[in-house]
Amino acid sequence: MDPELPRVLLLLLVLLVAAVLPVFQAQMVTVDDSVSGFIGTEVVLHCTFVNNNPNIKITQVTWQKATNGSKQNIAIFNPHMGVSVLPPYKDRVSFKNPSLDDATIRLWSLELEDEGVYICEFATFPTGNRESQLNLTVFAQPVNSAELSPNPIIARAGQVGKIVVATCTSANGKPPGIITWDTKVNGEKIVKETRNQNGTITVTSQFLVVPSRGVHKQQLTCVVNYQAERITKMLMLSVQYEPEVTVEGFDGNWYLKREDVRLMCRADGNPPPTAYTWRMLNGSLPENVEIQNNTLFFKGTVTYDLAGTYVCEATNAIGTRSGLVEVNVTESPQILPPDKGKSRAPEDGIRDGNNNNNLLIGAIVGGVALVILIAVVAFIVLRKRQQTFKGDYSTKKHVFGNGYSKAGIMTSAPQHVPYQEESDEDKKPSPINVSYENERKVMREGADFDVDSKRPYFTVDEGDTQDDFDDRTLSFQYQPELTEDMVSQNDGSIISKKEWYV
Repeated sequence: MDPELPRVLLLLLVLLVAAVLPVFQAQMVTVDDSVSGFIGTEVVLHCTFVNNNPNIKITQVTWQKATNGSKQNIAIFNPHMGVSVLPPYKDRVSFKNPSLDDATIRLWSLELEDEGVYICEFATFPTGNRESQLNLTVFAQPVNSAELSPNPIIARAGQVGKIVVATCTSANGKPPGIITWDTKVNGEKIVKETRNQNGTITVTSQFLVVPSRGVHKQQLTCVVNYQAERITKMLMLSVQYEPEVTVEGFDGNWYLKREDVRLMCRADGNPPPTAYTWRMLNGSLPENVEIQNNTLFFKGTVTYDLAGTYVCEATNAIGTRSGLVEVNVTESPQILPPDKGKSRAPEDGIRDGNNNNNLLIGAIVGGVALVILIAVVAFIVLRKRQQTFKGDYSTKKHVFGNGYSKAGIMTSAPQHVPYQEESDEDKKPSPINVSYENERKVMREGADFDVDSKRPYFTVDEGDTQDDFDDRTLSFQYQPELTEDMVSQNDGSIISKKEWYV
């Protein structure tokens, strides 16, 4: 085999592709990738043909729909035969501007069955057919609604189970709507979805609560989110309940001979109460009362006979409830707190009594705790003062001199004589029987008073008795007749008056 043959074949293939490629590039069918619309609206399906080769002839334009693997003709444009639209699109499809290079059509009154793949085809000669396809999506706007439960919503004593009070529906949507609830009511939501035969979906959301008086006249808002749209439906709950009864009119200041007093029965119920009944808790109503529907009038002036507990019963279609007030009569007008005499329901009286007992017990416990706290604080303060006392607890006390100052005059307060710490020598006892002559001699010879000044004192132990104290004497003892000749000096020494005046 000639080795140059593969090269020749490859060169021929390249030349062939180069010759054919411009022909294909010059012929192009352009359509939208996808188109969407809602049921009942109109859509436009764009389709154009680009042909830069004058040798290519367009003979016909055809729109088709792919159905179960086959093609179904919808609309045809032929330059010689004109426009033809086939059922079931005969009255809903038209060419926007019929021509051999623009096959754009309009499709109105969309139906769910219109959703699918559409093909735009151009028949050419001699190159054959050229086509492109697009996807059409049909949306279904859901029908939204909200309603309260058709059955009465009744609140009964002791009821704990939840019941359906409202339903929100987003029907026949494609895609389906998303339902939420906007409310302050504490409830439960149950959501269901149902797929319809035409491909749409219906969504239902039920709202459940425990019926109570507090739920009455509360607002429920159903919110349906569909595509970028937000649809709201507002509902107002209506709950039927027994009357809530209070008795008004007693201000806590009914006194003898007061005039024009009355009691009124206030009842809040749904439906409104239709009957009122008055009675005394223990006994019968006073003779001078007149009942007019929900009001009890007392004729004449106030007497002690009006004292007692009055009960009013109110009745509606749901049931009967009662309220009471205790009336006290005083001899003269009273100045009372604003809340004195406030009426209440029977069960409130028990609750108030328990509260009063709790307050009394709390006050007693608080008082005892306060007394204990004050005692502990006082004990700590006294103990602290004892521990921080700044006095002198030394077991030795010093007694100084004979208390005479110069010229024999007694000072008003003892002089504080500074002295150094006692040495072992100083602590030796002084001679007791020193004669007056020896002492006089010492003073004449100029004794060292700095040393002797330490001696006219002795120490007293706190444990010594009075007798022990009396047995001790100062180092210098003078006979009574001689002490008058002696004068005490500031440094603790003693000299005779003769030497003082020299």
